[in-house]
Amino acid sequence: MIVQKIIEDKLVGRFQADYLQVINESHNHSVPPNSETHFKVTIVCDEFEGVRLIMRHRLINELLAEEIAGPVHALALHTYTPTQWAEKSQSSPESAKCLGGGK
Repeated sequence: MIVQKIIEDKLVGRFQADYLQVINESHNHSVPPNSETHFKVTIVCDEFEGVRLIMRHRLINELLAEEIAGPVHALALHTYTPTQWAEKSQSSPESAKCLGGGK
């Protein structure tokens, strides 16, 4: 849970999120047990108002550049304004199932 905690801490330190969820989805992939390589981030923030989706993702990717260059293989980002989050019934989409690695 070290990488997950680092991701959470960096996001909390940078954004004043109304909602933040970081899920380690590594167990759904062909990786060794207890891996921290695949994550799903859902973040709801006023700061995203008027910011295009690509720019929201760039902000997070820049913040987590060290993790992405190192242990993180995949990072699914779901970034919403509070209004968008309410329109989505406060839920993000399910992640796709892993098709690789013979699992």
